Amino acid sequence: MDKIDFRSDTVTWPTPEMREAMAQAPLGDDVYGEDPTVNRLEALAAEMLGKEAGLFVSSGTQGNLTCVLTHTGRGEEAIVGADGHIFTSEAGGLAALGGVVPKPLPTDSIGRLNLLEVCAAAVRGSDNHYPITRLICTENSAGSNHGAAIPPDYFAALRRLADDLGLQIHLDGARLFNASTALGVDPREITQHVDSVSICLSKGLCAPVGSVVVGSAPFIERARRTRKILGGGMRQAGVIAAAGLIALEKMTRRLDEDHRHARLLAEKLAQIPGVVIDPNRVQTNMVFFELAPQVPLTHARVVKELRERDQIWLGGYSSRNLFRAVTHYWVGEEEIERLVNAFSRVMLGVSV
Repeated sequence: MDKIDFRSDTVTWPTPEMREAMAQAPLGDDVYGEDPTVNRLEALAAEMLGKEAGLFVSSGTQGNLTCVLTHTGRGEEAIVGADGHIFTSEAGGLAALGGVVPKPLPTDSIGRLNLLEVCAAAVRGSDNHYPITRLICTENSAGSNHGAAIPPDYFAALRRLADDLGLQIHLDGARLFNASTALGVDPREITQHVDSVSICLSKGLCAPVGSVVVGSAPFIERARRTRKILGGGMRQAGVIAAAGLIALEKMTRRLDEDHRHARLLAEKLAQIPGVVIDPNRVQTNMVFFELAPQVPLTHARVVKELRERDQIWLGGYSSRNLFRAVTHYWVGEEEIERLVNAFSRVMLGVSV
């Protein structure tokens, strides 16, 4: 029985076309700016997101950290979402490596910071008691909020506020193309309102590794130095950048298929007694669900049983008894049916 992995869209492997492109990629030394494949990737990402320049980095975490450290200095402050990936899932890098003070604020059901709270929280003036606020960090799609897609009008309003406060905006756009696909808009309608963006090539786009940071040409020049400080300078990186080109050129165009599969999975799970889920919250490729309080099962037990008996890997948050299934290129209707049937068998073994 073949393994099926729903834990994340990071578990994908390269397509055959990507493997061929990686084998044939023209190469050079990217630290010298001489890798033609990397240069093509950076230029394409910048064009697709309406920015002047791009920078290839090893991961989404490195991309976000590179941007935050380029925008801010030690002892300065960045406003972040309390459930945003930068604050919850990047090992505190902005503080540990950059001396940047995070100020977490709550977000709403689709991951938006409250603009009035941002205005109240931002530190301006010359009071020496407080770190000065320099940056607002936001996220789209909002992974901790059921993968919600945040529309452009929010970013337009955030831009106006940031300009009034003299702040920069960084967008963690790890799954930005999922968000723009779900909204039916060009991603530039979102990114025009922010100063920097980090997009991930290995989340749902099938590239084996890598992210791209985009922004103004002067910003990217400074970010290149930040990347070097973080140990992110790569040499013949065109080997992996070649897969990134296909990710941007082709894989971004098929994400609606993943979204359709996620909605299908949510609708089928909703029919299983004891499963608590709202299919209407599924906008992109993430499906969150839980068990009814009377179900005598734990997240850990269900995950273990699905792995051992059905070779199905499922994610989520054991401490909250919350499950997460993420659809991607290598998950289709057959795999969804297998997960639903396996989960149904687990639920049949208990009294609901």
